[in-house]
Amino acid sequence: MPDEHDGTSPVRPGEELPLEILRDYLQKNISDAEGPLVVEQFAHGHSNLTYLLRLGEAEYVLRRAPFENVVKSAHDMGREFRVLSKLWKSYPPAPAPVLFCEDHAILGVPFYLMERRRGIILRQRMPSGWLIDPETARSLGDALIDNLAALHTLDYKAIGLADLGKPEGYVNRQVTGWDERWGKARIDDVPAMDAISRWLMAQIPETSDAALIHNDYKYDNLVLDLADLTHIVGVLDWEMATVGCPLMDLGTTLGYWVEAGDPPALQRAAMGPTNLPGSLTRRELADRYSDRTGRDVSDILFHYVFGLFKIAVIVQQIYARYVRGHTRDPRFANLNHLVAVLVEQAERAIESGRI
Repeated sequence: MPDEHDGTSPVRPGEELPLEILRDYLQKNISDAEGPLVVEQFAHGHSNLTYLLRLGEAEYVLRRAPFENVVKSAHDMGREFRVLSKLWKSYPPAPAPVLFCEDHAILGVPFYLMERRRGIILRQRMPSGWLIDPETARSLGDALIDNLAALHTLDYKAIGLADLGKPEGYVNRQVTGWDERWGKARIDDVPAMDAISRWLMAQIPETSDAALIHNDYKYDNLVLDLADLTHIVGVLDWEMATVGCPLMDLGTTLGYWVEAGDPPALQRAAMGPTNLPGSLTRRELADRYSDRTGRDVSDILFHYVFGLFKIAVIVQQIYARYVRGHTRDPRFANLNHLVAVLVEQAERAIESGRI
Protein backbone atom coordinates (compact mmCIF):
# COMPACT_ATOMS: atom_id res chain seq x y z
CA MET A 1 0.00 0.00 0.00
CA PRO A 2 1.38 3.44 -0.86
CA ASP A 3 2.26 5.53 2.19
CA GLU A 4 0.23 8.73 2.27
CA HIS A 5 2.60 10.58 4.56
CA ASP A 6 6.08 10.04 3.19
CA GLY A 7 5.32 9.20 -0.40
CA THR A 8 5.95 5.50 -1.07
CA SER A 9 4.46 4.02 -4.22
CA PRO A 10 5.10 1.10 -6.59
CA VAL A 11 8.62 1.08 -8.01
CA ARG A 12 8.98 3.12 -11.19
CA PRO A 13 9.57 1.13 -14.41
CA GLY A 14 13.26 0.72 -15.09
CA GLU A 15 14.21 1.22 -11.42
CA GLU A 16 13.25 -2.22 -10.10
CA LEU A 17 15.53 -4.14 -7.74
CA PRO A 18 16.39 -7.88 -8.07
CA LEU A 19 14.19 -9.11 -5.24
CA GLU A 20 15.46 -12.66 -4.85
CA ILE A 21 19.13 -11.66 -4.88
CA LEU A 22 18.49 -8.78 -2.49
CA ARG A 23 16.38 -10.89 -0.13
CA ASP A 24 19.03 -13.61 0.07
CA TYR A 25 21.73 -11.02 0.76
CA LEU A 26 19.73 -9.33 3.52
CA GLN A 27 18.85 -12.60 5.20
CA LYS A 28 22.53 -13.52 5.30
CA ASN A 29 23.67 -10.17 6.65
CA ILE A 30 20.92 -9.00 9.01
CA SER A 31 20.25 -11.04 12.11
CA ASP A 32 16.69 -12.34 12.46
CA ALA A 33 15.80 -11.20 8.94
CA GLU A 34 12.94 -13.45 7.92
CA GLY A 35 9.88 -13.45 5.69
CA PRO A 36 9.06 -12.22 2.21
CA LEU A 37 10.65 -9.05 0.80
CA VAL A 38 8.32 -6.28 -0.39
CA VAL A 39 9.80 -3.20 -2.03
CA GLU A 40 8.20 0.19 -2.66
CA GLN A 41 9.82 3.42 -3.79
CA PHE A 42 9.81 6.86 -2.27
CA ALA A 43 8.28 8.85 -5.07
CA HIS A 44 10.03 12.15 -4.46
CA GLY A 45 13.64 13.16 -4.80
CA HIS A 46 15.67 13.80 -7.91
CA SER A 47 19.10 12.40 -7.08
CA ASN A 48 19.80 9.10 -5.34
CA LEU A 49 17.06 6.47 -5.45
CA THR A 50 15.37 5.60 -2.18
CA TYR A 51 13.28 2.49 -1.50
CA LEU A 52 11.21 1.19 1.39
CA LEU A 53 11.98 -2.47 2.12
CA ARG A 54 9.62 -4.61 4.18
CA LEU A 55 11.28 -7.86 5.18
CA GLY A 56 8.78 -9.78 7.23
CA GLU A 57 7.86 -7.47 10.11
CA ALA A 58 10.96 -5.27 9.74
CA GLU A 59 11.21 -2.08 7.67
CA TYR A 60 14.35 -0.53 6.19
CA VAL A 61 15.19 2.28 3.82
CA LEU A 62 17.59 1.49 0.96
CA ARG A 63 19.63 4.20 -0.77
CA ARG A 64 21.47 3.72 -4.05
CA ALA A 65 22.79 5.83 -6.92
CA PRO A 66 20.65 6.37 -10.06
CA PHE A 67 20.81 3.64 -12.67
CA GLU A 68 22.48 6.01 -15.12
CA ASN A 69 24.97 7.61 -12.76
CA VAL A 70 27.00 10.20 -14.65
CA VAL A 71 28.28 12.21 -11.65
CA LYS A 72 29.92 9.53 -9.52
CA SER A 73 31.20 11.95 -6.87
CA ALA A 74 27.60 12.99 -6.16
CA HIS A 75 26.42 9.47 -5.28
CA ASP A 76 28.96 8.13 -2.79
CA MET A 77 26.93 5.67 -0.72
CA GLY A 78 29.91 4.67 1.39
CA ARG A 79 30.53 8.25 2.42
CA GLU A 80 26.88 8.80 3.29
CA PHE A 81 26.84 5.60 5.34
CA ARG A 82 29.98 6.68 7.17
CA VAL A 83 28.47 10.06 8.07
CA LEU A 84 25.38 8.43 9.56
CA SER A 85 27.47 5.81 11.36
CA LYS A 86 29.31 8.56 13.24
CA LEU A 87 26.41 10.98 13.57
CA TRP A 88 23.27 9.16 14.68
CA LYS A 89 24.26 8.70 18.33
CA SER A 90 25.09 12.39 18.81
CA TYR A 91 22.39 13.94 16.62
CA PRO A 92 19.03 12.22 17.23
CA PRO A 93 17.35 13.25 13.92
CA ALA A 94 19.96 11.29 11.93
CA PRO A 95 18.66 7.78 11.07
CA ALA A 96 20.74 4.87 12.30
CA PRO A 97 22.53 3.01 9.48
CA VAL A 98 22.08 -0.76 9.24
CA LEU A 99 24.53 -2.05 6.65
CA PHE A 100 26.64 -0.99 3.67
CA CYS A 101 27.15 -3.18 0.60
CA GLU A 102 29.76 -2.53 -2.06
CA ASP A 103 29.36 -5.93 -3.74
CA HIS A 104 28.24 -5.07 -7.28
CA ALA A 105 26.84 -8.58 -7.69
CA ILE A 106 23.84 -7.58 -5.57
CA LEU A 107 22.49 -4.37 -7.19
CA GLY A 108 25.27 -3.44 -9.60
CA VAL A 109 26.26 -0.44 -7.45
CA PRO A 110 27.06 0.16 -3.77
CA PHE A 111 24.06 0.76 -1.53
CA TYR A 112 23.21 1.01 2.12
CA LEU A 113 20.30 0.40 4.46
CA MET A 114 19.18 2.60 7.33
CA GLU A 115 16.34 2.53 9.80
CA ARG A 116 13.00 3.96 8.75
CA ARG A 117 11.83 7.08 10.54
CA ARG A 118 8.04 7.30 10.42
CA GLY A 119 6.33 10.66 10.16
CA ILE A 120 5.19 13.24 7.67
CA ILE A 121 7.30 15.08 5.10
CA LEU A 122 6.07 18.50 4.00
CA ARG A 123 6.18 19.02 0.26
CA GLN A 124 4.52 21.33 -2.23
CA ARG A 125 1.15 19.69 -1.61
CA MET A 126 0.02 18.76 1.87
CA PRO A 127 -1.60 15.36 2.32
CA SER A 128 -5.39 15.48 2.24
CA GLY A 129 -6.95 16.61 5.48
CA TRP A 130 -3.86 18.43 6.76
CA LEU A 131 -3.97 22.17 7.46
CA ILE A 132 -1.30 24.36 9.02
CA ASP A 133 -2.46 27.39 10.96
CA PRO A 134 -0.29 30.54 11.23
CA GLU A 135 0.98 29.70 14.71
CA THR A 136 2.09 26.24 13.61
CA ALA A 137 3.66 27.64 10.43
CA ARG A 138 5.79 29.98 12.52
CA SER A 139 6.74 27.23 14.97
CA LEU A 140 7.72 25.02 12.05
CA GLY A 141 10.17 27.65 10.85
CA ASP A 142 11.57 27.98 14.36
CA ALA A 143 12.05 24.22 14.60
CA LEU A 144 13.68 24.01 11.18
CA ILE A 145 16.28 26.68 11.91
CA ASP A 146 16.89 25.59 15.50
CA ASN A 147 17.60 22.06 14.32
CA LEU A 148 20.07 23.36 11.72
CA ALA A 149 21.76 25.44 14.41
CA ALA A 150 22.00 22.32 16.59
CA LEU A 151 23.75 20.45 13.78
CA HIS A 152 26.20 23.31 13.32
CA THR A 153 27.12 23.37 17.00
CA LEU A 154 28.02 19.67 17.16
CA ASP A 155 31.62 18.83 17.97
CA TYR A 156 32.30 17.07 14.68
CA LYS A 157 35.84 16.24 15.72
CA ALA A 158 34.68 14.46 18.85
CA ILE A 159 32.28 12.21 16.90
CA GLY A 160 34.96 11.19 14.41
CA LEU A 161 34.21 13.35 11.36
CA ALA A 162 37.18 15.72 11.47
CA ASP A 163 38.52 14.42 8.15
CA LEU A 164 35.19 14.60 6.29
CA GLY A 165 36.02 17.91 4.61
CA LYS A 166 38.62 20.65 4.23
CA PRO A 167 37.31 23.84 5.84
CA GLU A 168 40.17 26.06 4.69
CA GLY A 169 39.27 27.65 1.36
CA TYR A 170 35.84 25.98 1.43
CA VAL A 171 33.81 28.96 0.21
CA ASN A 172 36.10 29.68 -2.73
CA ARG A 173 36.12 26.01 -3.75
CA GLN A 174 32.33 25.89 -3.58
CA VAL A 175 31.88 28.87 -5.88
CA THR A 176 34.43 27.67 -8.44
CA GLY A 177 33.27 24.06 -8.15
CA TRP A 178 29.61 24.79 -8.75
CA ASP A 179 30.55 27.07 -11.64
CA GLU A 180 32.45 24.16 -13.20
CA ARG A 181 29.45 21.89 -12.69
CA TRP A 182 27.30 24.46 -14.44
CA GLY A 183 29.62 24.42 -17.43
CA LYS A 184 29.44 20.63 -17.69
CA ALA A 185 25.64 20.54 -17.36
CA ARG A 186 24.97 23.51 -19.65
CA ILE A 187 22.48 22.81 -22.42
CA ASP A 188 21.43 26.31 -23.44
CA ASP A 189 23.23 29.60 -22.87
CA VAL A 190 22.06 31.38 -19.72
CA PRO A 191 24.22 34.52 -19.57
CA ALA A 192 22.78 35.51 -16.20
CA MET A 193 24.30 32.40 -14.59
CA ASP A 194 27.74 33.51 -15.73
CA ALA A 195 27.09 36.99 -14.36
CA ILE A 196 25.97 35.59 -11.00
CA SER A 197 29.09 33.42 -10.84
CA ARG A 198 31.29 36.46 -11.45
CA TRP A 199 29.41 38.39 -8.74
CA LEU A 200 29.93 35.56 -6.27
CA MET A 201 33.65 35.36 -7.02
CA ALA A 202 33.99 39.10 -6.43
CA GLN A 203 32.03 39.01 -3.15
CA ILE A 204 33.56 36.04 -1.33
CA PRO A 205 33.58 36.94 2.39
CA GLU A 206 35.99 35.82 5.04
CA THR A 207 35.25 32.22 5.95
CA SER A 208 33.44 31.65 9.23
CA ASP A 209 34.29 28.84 11.59
CA ALA A 210 33.88 25.28 10.40
CA ALA A 211 30.96 22.99 11.22
CA LEU A 212 29.39 19.74 10.10
CA ILE A 213 26.94 20.86 7.41
CA HIS A 214 24.11 19.06 5.64
CA ASN A 215 24.19 21.04 2.35
CA ASP A 216 20.59 20.28 1.29
CA TYR A 217 18.59 21.17 4.37
CA LYS A 218 14.93 21.95 3.61
CA TYR A 219 11.41 20.88 4.54
CA ASP A 220 11.25 17.89 2.23
CA ASN A 221 14.36 16.41 3.80
CA LEU A 222 12.78 16.52 7.26
CA VAL A 223 10.53 13.88 8.82
CA LEU A 224 8.07 15.44 11.26
CA ASP A 225 6.16 13.87 14.11
CA LEU A 226 2.58 13.08 13.07
CA ALA A 227 1.36 14.11 16.52
CA ASP A 228 3.37 17.36 16.59
CA LEU A 229 4.58 18.83 13.31
CA THR A 230 7.04 21.08 15.11
CA HIS A 231 8.99 18.04 16.34
CA ILE A 232 11.63 16.89 13.84
CA VAL A 233 12.11 13.12 14.10
CA GLY A 234 14.38 12.66 11.09
CA VAL A 235 16.76 14.47 8.77
CA LEU A 236 17.31 12.68 5.45
CA ASP A 237 19.61 12.82 2.41
CA TRP A 238 23.11 13.23 3.83
CA GLU A 239 24.83 12.69 0.48
CA MET A 240 26.36 16.19 0.39
CA ALA A 241 27.23 16.46 4.09
CA THR A 242 30.74 17.72 4.82
CA VAL A 243 32.78 19.88 7.15
CA GLY A 244 32.73 23.44 5.86
CA CYS A 245 31.31 26.92 6.29
CA PRO A 246 27.99 26.76 8.18
CA LEU A 247 26.73 29.98 6.60
CA MET A 248 26.91 28.28 3.19
CA ASP A 249 24.58 25.63 4.58
CA LEU A 250 22.22 28.32 5.87
CA GLY A 251 22.38 30.01 2.45
CA THR A 252 21.19 26.84 0.74
CA THR A 253 18.29 26.56 3.17
CA LEU A 254 17.36 30.17 2.44
CA GLY A 255 17.63 29.43 -1.29
CA TYR A 256 14.86 26.86 -0.90
CA TRP A 257 12.73 29.18 1.25
CA VAL A 258 9.97 30.92 -0.74
CA GLU A 259 8.12 33.81 0.91
CA ALA A 260 4.53 34.88 0.40
CA GLY A 261 5.68 38.08 -1.27
CA ASP A 262 7.91 36.40 -3.85
CA PRO A 263 6.92 36.41 -7.56
CA PRO A 264 4.28 33.86 -8.66
CA ALA A 265 6.77 31.75 -10.64
CA LEU A 266 8.89 31.30 -7.52
CA GLN A 267 5.78 30.55 -5.46
CA ARG A 268 4.95 27.67 -7.78
CA ALA A 269 8.46 26.29 -7.31
CA ALA A 270 8.27 26.20 -3.51
CA MET A 271 9.63 22.94 -2.08
CA GLY A 272 7.39 22.91 0.96
CA PRO A 273 4.88 25.17 2.71
CA THR A 274 7.36 27.97 3.42
CA ASN A 275 5.00 30.69 2.24
CA LEU A 276 1.96 29.99 4.43
CA PRO A 277 0.47 32.74 6.63
CA GLY A 278 2.57 32.95 9.78
CA SER A 279 5.74 31.58 8.18
CA LEU A 280 9.05 33.19 8.97
CA THR A 281 10.71 35.32 6.32
CA ARG A 282 14.22 34.57 5.10
CA ARG A 283 15.45 37.51 7.14
CA GLU A 284 13.78 36.15 10.26
CA LEU A 285 15.29 32.72 9.67
CA ALA A 286 18.76 34.23 9.35
CA ASP A 287 18.33 36.36 12.46
CA ARG A 288 17.07 33.42 14.51
CA TYR A 289 20.02 31.35 13.34
CA SER A 290 22.36 34.13 14.45
CA ASP A 291 20.66 34.25 17.85
CA ARG A 292 21.01 30.49 18.29
CA THR A 293 24.64 30.20 17.15
CA GLY A 294 26.17 33.60 17.80
CA ARG A 295 27.39 33.75 14.22
CA ASP A 296 27.47 37.01 12.28
CA VAL A 297 25.03 36.94 9.35
CA SER A 298 25.78 40.40 7.96
CA ASP A 299 27.07 38.79 4.72
CA ILE A 300 24.02 36.58 4.33
CA LEU A 301 23.13 38.08 0.92
CA PHE A 302 26.21 36.38 -0.54
CA HIS A 303 25.24 33.04 0.99
CA TYR A 304 21.63 33.35 -0.18
CA VAL A 305 22.65 34.13 -3.75
CA PHE A 306 25.10 31.24 -3.65
CA GLY A 307 22.30 28.99 -2.41
CA LEU A 308 20.12 29.95 -5.38
CA PHE A 309 23.05 29.47 -7.75
CA LYS A 310 23.87 26.02 -6.35
CA ILE A 311 20.24 24.86 -6.45
CA ALA A 312 19.99 26.07 -10.07
CA VAL A 313 23.06 24.01 -10.96
CA ILE A 314 21.66 20.93 -9.22
CA VAL A 315 18.41 21.31 -11.16
CA GLN A 316 20.37 21.83 -14.39
CA GLN A 317 22.37 18.66 -13.79
CA ILE A 318 19.16 16.67 -13.47
CA TYR A 319 17.70 18.34 -16.56
CA ALA A 320 20.89 17.57 -18.49
CA ARG A 321 20.60 13.90 -17.55
CA TYR A 322 17.13 13.89 -19.11
CA VAL A 323 18.11 15.78 -22.28
CA ARG A 324 21.15 13.57 -22.83
CA GLY A 325 19.09 10.40 -22.47
CA HIS A 326 20.50 9.20 -19.16
CA THR A 327 17.03 9.07 -17.61
CA ARG A 328 13.49 8.84 -18.96
CA ASP A 329 11.82 10.20 -15.83
CA PRO A 330 9.17 12.62 -17.18
CA ARG A 331 9.42 14.76 -14.03
CA PHE A 332 12.70 16.13 -15.37
CA ALA A 333 11.53 17.25 -18.82
CA ASN A 334 10.83 20.90 -17.94
CA LEU A 335 13.34 21.56 -15.20
CA ASN A 336 15.06 24.17 -17.35
CA HIS A 337 12.15 26.49 -16.51
CA LEU A 338 12.93 26.12 -12.81
CA VAL A 339 16.55 27.05 -13.49
CA ALA A 340 15.34 30.29 -15.08
CA VAL A 341 13.14 31.07 -12.07
CA LEU A 342 16.04 30.59 -9.65
CA VAL A 343 18.33 32.73 -11.78
CA GLU A 344 15.80 35.56 -11.85
CA GLN A 345 15.48 35.43 -8.06
CA ALA A 346 19.25 35.64 -7.64
CA GLU A 347 19.34 38.65 -9.95
CA ARG A 348 16.60 40.36 -7.90
CA ALA A 349 18.47 39.72 -4.67
CA ILE A 350 21.71 41.15 -6.02
CA GLU A 351 19.96 44.22 -7.42
CA SER A 352 17.97 44.91 -4.24
CA GLY A 353 20.73 43.94 -1.79
CA ARG A 354 18.17 42.01 0.27
CA ILE A 355 17.43 38.37 0.93
